[in-house]
Amino acid sequence: MAQTNVNIRMDETLKQQFDRLCSELGLNMSTAFNIFARTMVRQQKIPFEVSLNTPNAETLAAIEDVNQGRNLSKRFHSVEELMEDLNA
Repeated sequence: MAQTNVNIRMDETLKQQFDRLCSELGLNMSTAFNIFARTMVRQQKIPFEVSLNTPNAETLAAIEDVNQGRNLSKRFHSVEELMEDLNA
């Protein structure tokens, strides 16, 4: 299949952020745009979301609490025991 060049104009900061994200996902920008174009043509819509699943600040804080043994609830041996404690 013959190849062609496509020029895209975008903000320099956005380009740098996009390039970094592509690298983290194991892609280059050209591959990312080709994935997008092929999928869009196949599905006839803007097709998908690609993300790193980066936790938000609240989740990161909760993970840190668990790792440090902070703010943990007591242990329960059954659902009934948990429900009794919640309803108390």
